[in-house]
Amino acid sequence: MLIFLVVSDREVVIVGYSGHAYVVADAAISAGINLTHYTDKNNLKNNPFDLKYLGFENDNGFFDKISNQNFVLGIGDNIIRDNIYNLLISNEVNITNVIHPSSLISNFVKLGKGNFISKRTAINPLVVIEDACIINTGAIIEHECFIGKSSHIGPGAVLAGNVSVGKRSFIGANTVIKEGITIGDDVIIGAGSVIIRDVPSKMKVVGNPGKYLN
Repeated sequence: MLIFLVVSDREVVIVGYSGHAYVVADAAISAGINLTHYTDKNNLKNNPFDLKYLGFENDNGFFDKISNQNFVLGIGDNIIRDNIYNLLISNEVNITNVIHPSSLISNFVKLGKGNFISKRTAINPLVVIEDACIINTGAIIEHECFIGKSSHIGPGAVLAGNVSVGKRSFIGANTVIKEGITIGDDVIIGAGSVIIRDVPSKMKVVGNPGKYLN
């Protein structure tokens, strides 16, 4: 069953505050989330959402000043986002999902924690999305797909039915993946690719049909 965030007055902190984080912040606010703080290496001059600086999550003593806040992930890079997710979990903070209200998600989707579901996405029944994933703008995830932890499905990508994507994999914008295909862990698929064969872990693939780069 799909789990949505229950909107409340609890303060919410976004981890990272540039680029991809701006899209997450905009969606969070659109969804009624009480976004109040950000974390980053520095207190940034550019603060488009007028958030308060909470510090940097890797600094000593950072988690000592956390008080009942929720966290959302604003990091686009899969490996960095995965590491931050693991750090937050190890410090027992609550990580929640950001789901844009324009997305179309079946009630029969299983959704983990710390995910970002962007504008105009469509996710159909019996899809499983693990933790810390990005389903970016306009992506389509068809029935019975599996998206592994900390993966990123790029804008406009289409995954036909029964596609499996491993951990920390990146599916580039406007990629099409044929039904029944398995994508391994730590795969990078270039924008606009068409994938008609399984892709082993740690491969880079581009083109139509997709060809290995390494």
